[in-house]
Amino acid sequence: MTTRREFVSLACGGAFASCFAGFRSQAQTSRTVTRLLVGFGAGGAIDVVARLLVEAMKDDGAPFIVDNRPGAGGRLALGVLKASPADGTSMILVPASNITVFPHVYKTLAYDARNDFAPVSTVCSFPFLISVGPMVPPEVTTLADFTTWCRANPKLATYGTAAAGSMLHFTGVTLAKADDFQFVHLPYGGPNGIQDLIAGRIAATIYPVGTALPYVQSGVFRALATTGPQRSPLLVNVPTVREAGYPTLEGTEWFGVFVPANTSAEIVKHLSGAIRTAITKDTCKASFGKLAVDALGLTPEDFKQLIKSDFERWGPIVQASGFSPED
Repeated sequence: MTTRREFVSLACGGAFASCFAGFRSQAQTSRTVTRLLVGFGAGGAIDVVARLLVEAMKDDGAPFIVDNRPGAGGRLALGVLKASPADGTSMILVPASNITVFPHVYKTLAYDARNDFAPVSTVCSFPFLISVGPMVPPEVTTLADFTTWCRANPKLATYGTAAAGSMLHFTGVTLAKADDFQFVHLPYGGPNGIQDLIAGRIAATIYPVGTALPYVQSGVFRALATTGPQRSPLLVNVPTVREAGYPTLEGTEWFGVFVPANTSAEIVKHLSGAIRTAITKDTCKASFGKLAVDALGLTPEDFKQLIKSDFERWGPIVQASGFSPED
């Protein structure tokens, strides 16, 4: 199996190096991008994607680093970006939830998701995987079987995700609403829920496909369904939620790059073009494939439309859930 170190050293580097060389010469004369903020700790899917980008940048000699600022489900890092100079030296790689779901969840945020940041480009998108572990009897092999088991065992009907208030969290909420059962959510602040699923302390997890994939492949987890519109090429025998009878769960999440709102249009344009050129290279798409994510490069204008669409989709779901965070 490919290790994280091996993964980030794959051949995507040359593509990013060549396209960013043009960006530095045209958009910046005396300073270069120095950091890519990530609002989560090491080991999760977004951190691995970020380090892939940084490793590629290092091939061209750019002083470009990942700056992990974990905390508050990614909100801390967005606060750091908001306070950063709007000169192209700071960017963030952020999951869709922070921008399109959190504004519906939290009464007070340290940032205005739609006004404090300028969208640059999406980098990738990915479906979620609903998996169960040893707590759930082996005869439970489908999503419908699982919801039936949850109704019969309400005290055991638990699921873990990376963060409260995320798309992952509300995918579980939507599942519980579809089949009218109580599904207790446990946020882990990262991929640590995997360990509790292995140990039989929780019944299920909802994580990006790439996070849970090794455990499904090794037989530790049972994969019930993926949330994408098509089956994952890495899990061809696992049905989609639509095939499993739960079309309201269908959806994907994206990782996207943002800069402070007042960053010049020239810098945004060159950054966006550089990212989109790089992720269309076969080598980059192959590298993303090993992480079970799909390259997705949108222009700033198209990215704004995607944000608007996701914002409008998740608002009613959050409101109907009645979820109220502690902070």
